[in-house]
Amino acid sequence: MTLIAFGQTGQVATHLAELGVTCFGRETADLNNPAACTRLIETTDCTGVINAAAYTAVDKAEEQEGLALTINGHTPGAMARACAAKGIPFVHISTDYVFDGSGDTARTPDDSVAPIGAYGRTKLLGEEQVRSAGGRHAILRTSWVFSAHGANFVKTMLRLGADRDRLTIVADQIGGPTPAGAIAEACVTIANRLATSPGASGTYHFSGAPDVSWADFARAIFEDGGITCEVADIPTTDYPTPAARPLNSRLDCTTTTDVFGIDRPDWRAHLRDILQDLAKA
Repeated sequence: MTLIAFGQTGQVATHLAELGVTCFGRETADLNNPAACTRLIETTDCTGVINAAAYTAVDKAEEQEGLALTINGHTPGAMARACAAKGIPFVHISTDYVFDGSGDTARTPDDSVAPIGAYGRTKLLGEEQVRSAGGRHAILRTSWVFSAHGANFVKTMLRLGADRDRLTIVADQIGGPTPAGAIAEACVTIANRLATSPGASGTYHFSGAPDVSWADFARAIFEDGGITCEVADIPTTDYPTPAARPLNSRLDCTTTTDVFGIDRPDWRAHLRDILQDLAKA
């Protein structure tokens, strides 16, 4: 199967490239230009497409919702329609931010959506447009992505923890940290399955296990990274941000396992591997 991906420097795209997927950046196909992305799909000899690119600046999206709507909403829709016209699979990465973050149970793909901020609204539009395109597709919602590449919570904690004796970290937001490499592998597996089983099209969840708070995630990073830094729990209300964050980011990934045979990755094992890679860098 000949797969191409939108996104070149992001965490998931970096791992897709390592898996042999041809990844395109904005200089080839700018996500702010849906027509350019459509042309790339139409003119490329590909048999499947993965969209690993997005507007992910959650706070800035509150002020730049129009731009985020194009990149996260209209452009994925254009990609999906181009794939539908060619009869090839389209895998689109989405987010837990399409939910309102209420409750304390894991959300299933069929649960009602109600985003609480601009970023979530733009990603929800993307989901809706991908579904309405009518082709074989998979929307893969994930959360708390981390890797040895790019900017993420793990690298931020390593930097801050090395300089400080104590950090205050939010403890009432709960979710599953998800290794970018595992997301990339899941996307490739799903695309290959859709090529032969279009009936597997739908919305799926994929996040790391076990679910944990940001504060406890930070403690694990410091422990495995050999960093002596105290973590003090604080509520979200003590760490105000321009965009509201969901308190409950738990995702029920049962259908992803049932349909594709993909289990939730153990983020603790992946964290140790990533820390080893960063130590060698």
